[in-house]
Amino acid sequence: MNKRNTIIYWICTIFLAIAMLAGGIQQTLQIGGYNEIVSGLGYPMYLLSLIGIWKCLGVIAILVPGFLVLKEWAYAGFFFVMSGAAISHFASGETIAEAFPALILLMVTVLSWYFRPVNRKITISKS
Repeated sequence: MNKRNTIIYWICTIFLAIAMLAGGIQQTLQIGGYNEIVSGLGYPMYLLSLIGIWKCLGVIAILVPGFLVLKEWAYAGFFFVMSGAAISHFASGETIAEAFPALILLMVTVLSWYFRPVNRKITISKS
């Protein structure tokens, strides 16, 4: 992995980790305006705690060395929750401004996953 890709990976991953951890804590504790967002989209409040806990665990998974399969699941979870959030905003008739944070985190998730180093990827050995 060249230096440019390593820099891109760590910038995206640190941004993703901070954003997901901050959002995950706020969602778990149901503070920071998430109550209005979730209820406005028509989802039950318990969904906040569930997603918040999973986000916090996902951050740990992508940052801790090893556990390659768990990392893949964490990235998939981040992708699903952020794409679901963006689609929910659009389906509710909201503008791109309301969906913008989810779209940014979706993009950062994909970039972090794409630029991850070889030692953080699952490789299939040829026999």
